[in-house]
Amino acid sequence: MLGLLLLALASRCTGRGVYGKRWYPRRCPRHHTARGWSSRLTPGEVRRAAATLVNGLEVGNLFEEQKVFEVVVNGTADTRHSLTSLRDLLIDAPGGRHVRLQDVADVRIVPSPNMIKREAVSRRLDVSANVRGRDLGSVAREVEERLKTIEFPREYHPVVLGEYAERQAAETRLFWLALAAAVGIFFLLQASFGSWRLTTLSFLTLPSALVGGVLAAYASDGIISLGSLVGFLTVLGIVARNGIMLISHYQHLEQEEGMPFGPELVIRGAKERLAPILMTGATTGLSLIPLIVAGNIPGHEIEHPMAIVILGGLITSTLLNLFVVPALYLRFGKGNPPQPKPSVSPLPAGA
Repeated sequence: MLGLLLLALASRCTGRGVYGKRWYPRRCPRHHTARGWSSRLTPGEVRRAAATLVNGLEVGNLFEEQKVFEVVVNGTADTRHSLTSLRDLLIDAPGGRHVRLQDVADVRIVPSPNMIKREAVSRRLDVSANVRGRDLGSVAREVEERLKTIEFPREYHPVVLGEYAERQAAETRLFWLALAAAVGIFFLLQASFGSWRLTTLSFLTLPSALVGGVLAAYASDGIISLGSLVGFLTVLGIVARNGIMLISHYQHLEQEEGMPFGPELVIRGAKERLAPILMTGATTGLSLIPLIVAGNIPGHEIEHPMAIVILGGLITSTLLNLFVVPALYLRFGKGNPPQPKPSVSPLPAGA
């Protein structure tokens, strides 16, 4: 009955999308001691006779043309047709007599698990359900909350496993890897710009590029999945690359070509980097179109949401690099004077 209780709980949480139940109705003959004693039949004999006629009993093997065929003794289909036919099933009794099954046992339909698994010296019963119409995370959290309100017998405890638990572990690992990647991006920006102010400025603008990915994810199915998180990391890498290209080009114009800091420098640098930034976004977006058009089909559970997030993030990251970064550089980038070129003195004659 504990399994039925958990199954009912999962059904209420997942709605119409529940199937894959692990509890099935089973016809169960229960030996009646008083009536069995009058027929001199033991409970084991009643169970064996009923199991042989209903489920079958392998009594040997038949070899024919290098093939092995099992020889099974079984009752006819009529004996398993209904509960009434089972109750009228004739069983051999001592003395050559026959008794009906209902005369020596109570035959009724009871719920029974189809499989009890054992792991680490413990028995477990799986209650499984598939989710439809809701996201997996919200359903799993609701199941966990409702399980806390159920008082289980001693030495019994529930554990929520499956795809949800695996996804939680993957998201935790991805979080720490993303944190390490963000730290690495920060120091790469500093090594490229040589300025803590420009590094901080560029780093703080990176999350703004993710707005398009978030909007695209919620516009598609409203779920931030593991594939979506991978897409966010990809967008961060693209916008960091474009930002490095743009700001490094500003520094090149100011330090190598001697352009004075001002609107003309910012506008010229943006124009010269317009084509590389647009081509990066266009080629990446075109490569993702097949995944988006194919839809969320089996086998694309990771690629489809990832492609949607990357495409949405490419739009906002392109706008960020072409409009926001130049304006912020014009406002905060003046404190980096051009570095003087090292002078090379001519060698004296005859040296």
